[in-house]
Amino acid sequence: MIQYEKIQSPCYVIEEARLRKNLELIKSVKDRSGADIIMAFKAFAMWKTFPIITEYIPSSTASSVFEAQLAFEEMGSPAHTFSPAYTKENFPIFMKYSGHITFNSLSQFESFYPMVKESGKQISCGLRVNPEYSEVETELYNPCAPGARFGVIADLLPAELPEGIDGFHFHTLCESTSYDLETTLSHVEAKFGKYLPKLKWLNMGGGHLMTRADYDTEHLIGLLKSFNAKYPNLKLILEPGSAFAWRTGELVSSVVDIVENKGIKTAILDVSFACHMPDCLEMPYKPTIRGAVETNPELPTYRMGGNSCLSGDYIGDWSFEKELKIGDQIVFEDMIHYTVVKTNMFNGISHPSLALWDMNGNLNILREYSYEDYKNRMD
Repeated sequence: MIQYEKIQSPCYVIEEARLRKNLELIKSVKDRSGADIIMAFKAFAMWKTFPIITEYIPSSTASSVFEAQLAFEEMGSPAHTFSPAYTKENFPIFMKYSGHITFNSLSQFESFYPMVKESGKQISCGLRVNPEYSEVETELYNPCAPGARFGVIADLLPAELPEGIDGFHFHTLCESTSYDLETTLSHVEAKFGKYLPKLKWLNMGGGHLMTRADYDTEHLIGLLKSFNAKYPNLKLILEPGSAFAWRTGELVSSVVDIVENKGIKTAILDVSFACHMPDCLEMPYKPTIRGAVETNPELPTYRMGGNSCLSGDYIGDWSFEKELKIGDQIVFEDMIHYTVVKTNMFNGISHPSLALWDMNGNLNILREYSYEDYKNRMD
């Protein structure tokens, strides 16, 4: 277990034991279901942990040339790539680092598939489809919202698919259950069922939060096996992101000041919600703070304030057993997925350090940031 008193803030710290527990479960689902499960870099790309991850899961998905190159170099395998749009400048780079390439539209496929064919590379090409159904309620994260730019709807597909399309890719979920996937699959079959017997693979995208405590993994395994029995020609692929790093680590911060205005006490921290926890503002959602509780008028209560100059860089409120003071540690739980990958240096604020708490109880600093990291972004 992490000894937080040994960690100097600000710091993202991931615990190896918790990471391995998630990986063991994911590998078990992969082995028992027969589906291929790969890791989505969009949620987690802390590459110095990849030697641990590849003990269990050897492949990953990419949506940019940088992610594809990272997959090839640090995961040691070609990426399963999807990008909303390729260009004549970057597509050769995608081909260099990818084993699968999914196109967002028929026009993109028609523009770039000839390059794949001419290259002679063993790249399997697919098309992203939109079943026009998703149970994701937050529109910012709903890839199937009305007018969405992702995927081809069934009405726009020809009766026969063009030569070279080996698979379909759909993505409708976000931290969802296997029952949400089951409902989605019924919509996929209703819209695209006539094509499925002719394909080689079906990528079910991400959002499968199989490492959450209440997730029904047995139902997922049964669902995948049943679907594969119906379409034995298909290699099923899932590409979760959050599931890999779910509840594996925290963001450790400290109180640097306490201010009061109209009865509201704000603890100013050495981290920023805008820079280091952007989903808290975008989603929005209220994270859990270790040792804090929901607002209780009988307890000392504080709003948490970030250290950027953005007026809205705050989240609140939490209550504590005792009054906070300058120097107190504030630990935000479950802050590894969709945080490190989104961290930015707005306002010149540095990234927190990255650390691994290993199986032997040692703190390993993986990365620290400096002025040069900020300056080079402007170069």
